[in-house]
Order: sequence, then structure tokens, then C-alpha cells
Amino acid sequence: MTMTWENFTRDEFACQCGCGTNEIQDGIIDVLQEIREVYGKSMRITSGYRCANHPIERVKSRPGTHNLGLAADVGVSHADGFRLLQVAMGHPDITGVGVNQKGSGRFIHLDIVEGNEHVSRPSIWSY
Repeated sequence: MTMTWENFTRDEFACQCGCGTNEIQDGIIDVLQEIREVYGKSMRITSGYRCANHPIERVKSRPGTHNLGLAADVGVSHADGFRLLQVAMGHPDITGVGVNQKGSGRFIHLDIVEGNEHVSRPSIWSY
């Protein structure tokens, strides 16, 4: 059964290396949909699932949350970035938040680590 979301399609989470592979997990889209409803604005996905051959994944020593299908980067900046950050930090299922708010490619990375019950609040970092 294919799930549907009001504000997202599975296609926007496909790997962008050229392969088009899409192993994004429903759980991260569910969480992003919940965040979107509170945030109240559109959320442009700039990176979702990344295959092992994606240039960013190739340099890693182990699979990242994008490669596991548990993460997405949302293109957002300025006051919108701050508001998205506030909403995401308040969501109980978000376990990782990366903030890139410099230069032209601004985004916020959001991830979930399913089954990690000892995570009581998001880990946050900047790029």
C-alpha cells in the first residue's frame, strides 16, 4: 500500500545523484507532515534519500541517516528557518537537527532514529 501525504510526495525524496533510487522511510515523511501542519508553510525538500553512491555518502565511513532513509533537508532561511527550527525541536520524534544558514544553499536537516528510545531530545549541530 502506498501512503499519501497532504503536502509531500515520495518522488521529492528520491536520490539526486542521478540514480533516482528512493528508499525513504514512511516514518520521516509522517513526521515532516506533522511538522508542516504546525509550521504552516510549504517545505521544499532539497535532499531526502541518498544511495551509497551519492557523492556525500561515498565519503562517509558508515551509512548516514539519509542513506538509511530517515532524514531530509528542508531548504529554508532567515526567519522561516528559525520558525522551522522551533517547530522541529518541539517534535518528539526528531532526533537530529543540522543547521546550515550561511551562503546560498541554506537548509535545515531533520532526522529520526527509529527505535532509539534513550534519545530524549534532538541532537543539534551546524554545518
